[in-house]
Amino acid sequence: MEYISTKEAAEKWGLTPRMVVYHCVNGRIKGSQKIAGVWLIPGDATRPEDRRKGNGSKPMVKNP
Repeated sequence: MEYISTKEAAEKWGLTPRMVVYHCVNGRIKGSQKIAGVWLIPGDATRPEDRRKGNGSKPMVKNP
């Protein structure tokens, strides 16, 4: 299996390297491994879902 670095994954997915590490630490990238302090990500791994996005509904507006 071919592995890529967090920097390469960040460029591939349009994320920062720190965000890729965050996803690795939280187990959101299947097959990622930390070896000798370096995260290795499978070359065929998919970008993790961004859980910060809402469900598509518009925010409530309070009437004064």
